[in-house]
Amino acid sequence: MPLIIDYRPVKLPPEALAPRRVVVPAVKVAAAPVVPDMPSPTRERLFKRWGGILGVAVMGFALWLAGPGWIAPGVPSAQARDGLQPFERPGDSFPGSAFYYLASDDTGMLAPDAAKSAWDAQLTQIHGDDAAPITGVGPAARPIAMRGTSLDQSRALQCLTAAIYYEAASEPDAGQRAVAQVVLNRVAHPAWPKTVCGVVYQGSERAGCQFSFACDGSMARRPVAAFWDRARRVAADALAGSVYAPVGLATHYHTSAVHPYWADSLTFIGTIGAHRFYRWSGAAGRPIAFNAVYSGGEPVAAPHPRTWTPAAADVADPIQLEKAFEAGRIEALKSAQAAPGAAGRNAASFGQAPLPSYGEPRAATPQFAPAVEARGGDALYRAGQLPGGATVNPAYENAGKWIAQPGG
Repeated sequence: MPLIIDYRPVKLPPEALAPRRVVVPAVKVAAAPVVPDMPSPTRERLFKRWGGILGVAVMGFALWLAGPGWIAPGVPSAQARDGLQPFERPGDSFPGSAFYYLASDDTGMLAPDAAKSAWDAQLTQIHGDDAAPITGVGPAARPIAMRGTSLDQSRALQCLTAAIYYEAASEPDAGQRAVAQVVLNRVAHPAWPKTVCGVVYQGSERAGCQFSFACDGSMARRPVAAFWDRARRVAADALAGSVYAPVGLATHYHTSAVHPYWADSLTFIGTIGAHRFYRWSGAAGRPIAFNAVYSGGEPVAAPHPRTWTPAAADVADPIQLEKAFEAGRIEALKSAQAAPGAAGRNAASFGQAPLPSYGEPRAATPQFAPAVEARGGDALYRAGQLPGGATVNPAYENAGKWIAQPGG
């Protein structure tokens, strides 16, 4: 915007226009050395340099004349003269009060101790399934305290960072904190795996996984370092026990660009960033249902291989999962799969990475194709012609024996 300065000419009195006679005392000055005239290009450069300095000075003086309204656009002149910020109120502020206007209390984050106190207080008001229905956002979630080994903590941070980055990398802090809180809400609910990586990569062995980035090829893109570091800081705060209260006990969300069929059957909490968040309306959505205890045991921080068999308790549909949980079938399925010998080597155990068991009994004989079986099967590959056997060539019977004893 061009700077326009309105001014009025100043009329000086006649005596001010008369030349003044200045008396300079006689001072003996040493004769200065004779300096030859500078060439004209040098003088032009000096004139341009001093002209530029003079122009900057004039601009600064003009800004000073324009007043605080030019320096702080949108701030009332009286407010700017008092040294107030746009969000401060005259008469209610003091030096340093801007810190309190910008405090983290308005971010929706609850510190771990405050979150735990709020959770314990609201649990005392709940008396089972006959409690009054929850309206609105509902209570804030229970803080998750990271336990386990340093490897567990490292894997949990890696998985939660990936979920925040691929789901909400370009969103403000509120959108990223809401996504992180949904992941931890699932960790605290028995209907999902009780590890962070188990929740994030649940169902990633199939096309319809819980978080789409884990099975749609999004992870093939190399993360941007600056956005990854930002998502990592949000994940670290969530794993340290901080709770994002505005998302409540939400366990599901979807982008604002779509409307899945299950959205109308769940309780809508609100839109945060680019996502719409929901919680279960029945007993599965009450605070008393979020009673799973995190104890570490994080699986590998990576999607499941496509060769895995989905777990029986891994239900992707939110409505069917709620019905199965309230009917008690989720715990029954998990118990049946946890029974010895129930899960095969390539079967996923409720969102966890199945570790290889080196104590598994091996089959007596390998399985061959029908054509190989017809030609003898395993006998074709057994080493039957070794020393001591009846079919060894006599010329090789002494193979492996000493010709003469050393030192004999």
